[in-house]
Amino acid sequence: MARLKVTLVKSLIGRKEAHKATAEALGLNKIGKTVEHEDTPQIKGMINKIDYLLKVEEV
Repeated sequence: MARLKVTLVKSLIGRKEAHKATAEALGLNKIGKTVEHEDTPQIKGMINKIDYLLKVEEV
């Protein structure tokens, strides 16, 4: 399975609670934080929900 490198590039201040919770579930809590996840449908769905806050790269 491929891996995805996900980086938070915009602030969570003023965002919907559901979007903040999604970012936290991905392991992102500060601007510039990067995490790696497996490329699964569940992770893709979370990324698509808050894609305007993230930068996603394939590793």
